[in-house]
Formats: sequence, structure tokens, C-alpha cells
Amino acid sequence: MIRVVLADDHAVVRTGFRLLLEAAADVTVVGEADTGEAACQQFIEHKPDVVVLDLSMPGMGGLEALRRIRAREARAQVLALSAHDDAMHARRALRQGALGFLSKRSAPEVLLAAVRAVATGRRYIDPTLAQELLLADLDGGSSPIEKLSEREFEVFLRLARGATVQKIADDLKVSSSTVGTHLYNVKQKLGAGNQSELTLLAIRHGLIEA
Repeated sequence: MIRVVLADDHAVVRTGFRLLLEAAADVTVVGEADTGEAACQQFIEHKPDVVVLDLSMPGMGGLEALRRIRAREARAQVLALSAHDDAMHARRALRQGALGFLSKRSAPEVLLAAVRAVATGRRYIDPTLAQELLLADLDGGSSPIEKLSEREFEVFLRLARGATVQKIADDLKVSSSTVGTHLYNVKQKLGAGNQSELTLLAIRHGLIEA
């Protein structure tokens, strides 16, 4: 039996995922979470075979939760989910240690296949993104956003969505001066002068919706 923790901030989505997964004889959902912090706690409490983790959640968010789960247990098997089916989100999640990446726009049966693959330690990448990832790697990552470190990327996305420096600091459990340093580096690397320009860059690269 594959034991799964579902982490997504939308209750309706979690319910749909639970019904889909538990319709299979070999999967059971042992816990649910609606924030990054709750996902980490559910992982500690249940020690699941697979964590199905949405990257966009309140609080510390999915990428930070993924980093902390993997820091606690290097063998943790995580399937990352995103509403944004772009290679950049996928690459960042895989670099942080996710075994799989799936777009929420995928067909329902794909989720079950991905969970089964990740549970056995195999990688699973959304078929629609696999070619895009390969081509991006061959191109050497031409987007300036690829120059951002993992933490800079996290700060960039939060700023692009309108979060304040203090809010980001509170969510990531770091000082506001640390976030300010990341913000300076992000602006320098992306050639952006203010938060509005960062938002436009994120929209242009399909990282957030307008």
C-alpha cells in the first residue's frame, strides 16, 4: 500500500485528488495539508511513501517545504505539482530534490501513474514538459531568471505576486535584511528597477498569471 500525504491549499483540489487516488487498491491518503508548514508537519507525523506537494501554497510555500522535507529526510519521495506548466518551475522543483513534477492540467490518470512511479523511487516528469526541459537544458538556460539562486527565485516569485519584504521574511523565517539582500541581487540579475517590473517579468515567462 502506497501511503500518501496531499498538500494543496485548495480543499476541493485535495478532495478530488483523494478520491482519485483512493479509488486505486494500492494507494491510501494518510494526511492532508494546506500550507507549507503543515506539509512539513504531516511528513514528520505520518512518514508517507509519497508527498504530493503543490508548489504554490500560503506560508513558506511549496518550494521551501520541499527543501525542508528533503533536509530532514534525504530519501523523502516528493511529487511536485504546479498550476504553471513551465519548465522553470519543474527544473527548480527537481533541483530541490523532487522525484517527480506534474502539471495540474494533466489528465487525472496521470496523477496515479506519477504517484506509483515516485513511490518506487523512479522519476516522473509531466510528458508535456519533458521535451521542453530537454530543449531548455540544451540551450543552456537562456532566460535571465535561470541565473537566480533557489532562494532568490523564491523571493522573486513572492515579490512578483505582490508580497512585501516583511511578509516574505516572516514566511521564510529569515530577517528582512536577508530578504532585502536577495531583492537587490534579483533586481541586479534581472535588470529590474522595481516590483512592478518583476511582476511583468514573471508574467512574461509564464510563472504567474496576469
